[in-house]
Amino acid sequence: MRITDLSSLDIEEIRDIAREQEEEVLDKIDPVSEILEDVKDGGDPSLLRYTSKFDNADLDQDSLLVGEEAVARAYELVPDRDIRVIRKAAENIRSFHKYRKPSELKLSRFDGMQLGVKATPLESVGAYVPGGKAAYPSSALMTVIPAKVAGVEWISVCTPPNQDGEIDPYTLVACDIAGADLIYRVGGVQAVGALAFGTETVAPVDKIVGPGNAYVTAAKMLVRGTTEIDFPAGPSEVLVLADETANPEYIALDMLAQAEHGPDSLSILATTSREVAEEVNEQVERFIGDRDRRELIEKSLDKSLILTGSHDGLISFSNDLAPEHLEIAVQNPLEVLNEIKNAGAIFIGNYSPVAVGDYATGCNHVLPTGGQARVHSGLSTIDFMKTSSVQMVDREGLNKVGDIAKRMAEIEGLEAHAYSIEKRLED
Repeated sequence: MRITDLSSLDIEEIRDIAREQEEEVLDKIDPVSEILEDVKDGGDPSLLRYTSKFDNADLDQDSLLVGEEAVARAYELVPDRDIRVIRKAAENIRSFHKYRKPSELKLSRFDGMQLGVKATPLESVGAYVPGGKAAYPSSALMTVIPAKVAGVEWISVCTPPNQDGEIDPYTLVACDIAGADLIYRVGGVQAVGALAFGTETVAPVDKIVGPGNAYVTAAKMLVRGTTEIDFPAGPSEVLVLADETANPEYIALDMLAQAEHGPDSLSILATTSREVAEEVNEQVERFIGDRDRRELIEKSLDKSLILTGSHDGLISFSNDLAPEHLEIAVQNPLEVLNEIKNAGAIFIGNYSPVAVGDYATGCNHVLPTGGQARVHSGLSTIDFMKTSSVQMVDREGLNKVGDIAKRMAEIEGLEAHAYSIEKRLED
């Protein structure tokens, strides 16, 4: 990886780094739009055709929906030890998201008025779980469990099959433990289209959530309006902020961990120490030699970089980038934390690698990417609920605010509004 002094980059180059992931998604809009329209008009036959084309899996209409027998068989294929691991991860995720769940109804009294908010779960949700050549059971846990905790009535999962037309057994077990109601053998853009528009087999949902590649992310952006989405959650990224006290081995391993997601992943180290920068580079070269996904990692690292600069410059860069994952490996991390404005998830200290948050702490790993952490938060129970304000005003309360409301209505020329208040004040 190249080592670059941040001060040598002009503001446009810095913005280009921040926009690179976002532009990768936007480049996919035209081909994605065509697939979505085809699924909308063609239904199940379109799903089957694209599944054959992109996943090399030849399915029929009856096999789109995963049956109970396939789920039961998955439990037989997954070792008991791994089932226990999945259950424990699910328990941690469930506990954290219960903590995040808003109260269903909370009223506070203000001078003759009871005001508050009623939180109501969505009726249906579609969770996208990546798959096909690899298995991501953790994504099933991270998308389905918060929806279940929120009280969503119906949760569908779409995940791509392998070439044999099967879903990885670990993913099926995770979906079942998480509480999915329906599981479909369909992935990619066509899955997003099916969940948004509905087909003969796939029921449309109120909201689509979950991570995916640039094509899936573009699809989610395009169907917003027909159905709601969580946020753009595309190619993965990590930024590590480090000073001279950081552990170069740990940083190198965390950058490699991010890079193994695929060639479109982004790993950046931003450090105040040239020595740490050089040592991390050496450690990356040392560790990459025995990685199973070496070719994928090397492609990803081609676009990754190491930046050196001042403390203030690196903090400013971090906030401009708004990374999906931010690691803070400095002597006084809580001071740096107070300066961070934009990040999907933050990991503090030498013993908080992104990977532990991906799987075991209970925090959610479905996070905004491509700079979207500037305006979006990571997936949580709140994403599966909507809120309504609740207002209960008695005679005392109306006497206190009625004249104000009546006059505001008159100012805006809304006579009926004003009279609806005046009549009550007179009675």
